[in-house]
Amino acid sequence: MNALVRPRILLTAATLVAVLGSLTACDNMSRRDRDTAIGAGVGGAAGAVIGGSALSTVGGAAVGGIIGNQVGK
Repeated sequence: MNALVRPRILLTAATLVAVLGSLTACDNMSRRDRDTAIGAGVGGAAGAVIGGSALSTVGGAAVGGIIGNQVGK
């Protein structure tokens, strides 16, 4: 096995476990809270892809959270 493939597989598995574990935290959230969290996650991911810096990630998460909060009203 390639020396770079094994750490990548472990990182992917750890990320998957973390994401699935965090989904249980959304079980008893209100619809508005859930939409805010989803908006922040999508906005943060979009900010990271578009801007490529930590500041753009935080900005995207903030804007996405605000939009998600307003959609959830």
